[in-house]
Amino acid sequence: MNIDIFKEMEKGGFEQIIFNYDKTTGLKAIIAIHDTTLGPALGGCRMWPYETEDEALLDAMRLATGMTYKCAVSDSNFGGGKSVIIGDPNKDKSEALFRAFGRFVQTLGGRYYTGTDLGTTGKDFVYASRESDYLVGLPEEFGGSGNTALPTAYGVYKGIKAAAKAAFGCASLKGRKVAVQGVGKVGQALVDYLKEEDVQVVICDISEDNINKVKEKYPDVEVVDPEKIYDVECDIFSPCARGGIINDDTIPRLKCKIIAGSANNQLLEPKHGEMLHERGILYAPDYVINAGGLIQVADELEFKDAGKRSERVLMKTEAIYDILLKIFTRSKEENIPTSRVADRLAEERIEVIGKLKTNYVKR
Repeated sequence: MNIDIFKEMEKGGFEQIIFNYDKTTGLKAIIAIHDTTLGPALGGCRMWPYETEDEALLDAMRLATGMTYKCAVSDSNFGGGKSVIIGDPNKDKSEALFRAFGRFVQTLGGRYYTGTDLGTTGKDFVYASRESDYLVGLPEEFGGSGNTALPTAYGVYKGIKAAAKAAFGCASLKGRKVAVQGVGKVGQALVDYLKEEDVQVVICDISEDNINKVKEKYPDVEVVDPEKIYDVECDIFSPCARGGIINDDTIPRLKCKIIAGSANNQLLEPKHGEMLHERGILYAPDYVINAGGLIQVADELEFKDAGKRSERVLMKTEAIYDILLKIFTRSKEENIPTSRVADRLAEERIEVIGKLKTNYVKR
């Protein structure tokens, strides 16, 4: 590896990076625990065919940092963590691989809870749960809270409406044009919400199966090549695939007034939030707008009353609308990027709660 790991950990404020290898299955996984001030680390497990180990490590670290901020802003009592499995999710999955991963999660003794993310499914973690007590978001029939894509999509939809309210003066999306980048688990559910409000939708995806599922349901949806989605003239650009897509190359191409989607780490670097602000493009910070899934699994861990879960999750997910309006208002009043406002809100909560925990309490 070409990365100075301890230097990167110091710079990013990381507590632990755990490298995991299982010789039986060939599992190669990285678990990044960023900050546990608010509670044990919580964050999904991504499976992706990374070209290099450095790329996998940096992705895990960026995602874990995002989870720290997401937990803080969404009023959850958890810290940030993330894991990545190096491999092709279409070719390399097996029961044994995920059971091996589960065993490594178990060794952390509850410092880290995980579940589905890009490239992984509930079924994968049913296997992992046979080896670990620290899995969340399992299918309901296996005792979990179910598909986290659904509350994530609903939160993104509510966040888009908040952004429309701030940018256009009206939360209604009727007649608006939205370009959705990626129509996987979350993207497809988001399209459902958008079409209910008579939105003109443009989509792209690297998976032909995902495209066909949307087109079968909504024949009028426009499809463009994944590389051309940045050039679509639209009201709202909604990134719902991988991160780092808002960067030096793509920002000059964007023809939208709002960026609001479910993808994690959409800004390649903090400076790109500044660039969007300078261009007058309203950015809904990703870890705020996509917190619906986190809200669901946090509820699963904090409350045993599953009968009231849907009501609690719905209430907290709907609050994303108000949180974003607060961020947009403060951004306008102080003339600073929305990404910086969101970071401050998260950091303020972590600092205050962290100071409270210096008081000794016998347990």
